[in-house]
Amino acid sequence: MPAATALPRHVPVAVAYRGGHPENIHHGSVAVVNTRGELLASVGDVETPLFTRSALKPFQAMPLVARNAETQRLEDADIALLCASHSGEPMHVERAASLLARIGADETTLACGTHVPFFFGANGLTPPPEARFNRLHHNCSGKHTGMLLLADALGAPLSGYLDRAHPVQQEIARSVSHFMDVPMHRLVLGTDGCSAPNYAVPLRALAQGFARLTLATPDAAYGEAPLRVARAMSRHPELVSGRGRNDLSLMRAGRGDWVSKVGADGVQALASFSRGIGIAAKVSDGQLTPLMVAVIEVLEQLGWLDDDSRTALARLMPAPLKNAAGIEVGEMRAVLSL
Repeated sequence: MPAATALPRHVPVAVAYRGGHPENIHHGSVAVVNTRGELLASVGDVETPLFTRSALKPFQAMPLVARNAETQRLEDADIALLCASHSGEPMHVERAASLLARIGADETTLACGTHVPFFFGANGLTPPPEARFNRLHHNCSGKHTGMLLLADALGAPLSGYLDRAHPVQQEIARSVSHFMDVPMHRLVLGTDGCSAPNYAVPLRALAQGFARLTLATPDAAYGEAPLRVARAMSRHPELVSGRGRNDLSLMRAGRGDWVSKVGADGVQALASFSRGIGIAAKVSDGQLTPLMVAVIEVLEQLGWLDDDSRTALARLMPAPLKNAAGIEVGEMRAVLSL
């Protein structure tokens, strides 16, 4: 058995009320950090390492964009897909296939597995009986495509690209360590849902990493790649996410000023270009709805929202709870205070 580690000291961030009385309490933590790594505001535990899941994707794409964006002829839309947890819509599948073809690969080279595209669940739809899906429909196929492109650029084998000792994963570990300001030997390693290595870092570090994506001055190690990655995501949120998804709504609400990336099991990171501030949030039960309630409340308390952005984000907020007779019996509200 692995050694026991300390549990994060989360606090209540969202509560579902029934008849005005608290029923379900959702715990979590939030960090707000600037580009210098200064903690500007927080809720809960921002120091215990937490798995970043897909919020890590901009930093997984970073070595390729910094090293080979030009030689690989990567457009901003391509870069957005490399950072995506996409919905498996035709625009996602076709672009991933096109990128793989540049190195003589196809969907069979991907090691991410297969699942029903997120598009259906996010939009309350059921796949037609005749529908067939492959690895390109996996929400992480863009990330895996980027890893294969990096392997090709490094002259490394495409096979085994998820092995922790593979040159691709070594480059990614260096990227994560650099932007999160966490020494490589202190990165907590795990395996993501798509079988790629994933890292747990403090929320403070994740927020710092996102803040550093907004810097206009070139990064000492990765040059102009951080800003290019973030701008590509912000300009093409439909490729990062998909119809009915939260990152698409968040980046549209930011009207070009926000870059946003969700992670599985209750992780959300976001940064503002104009402010140079990053936000990282985690809800401990992994549910998306209380996560969005908490994140939108953080944006409200920071003064980032106006009427237009509130309207754009309204679909992410839960409707009042009704019973089978259609009677309103409760609601979910944020309870955090920065």
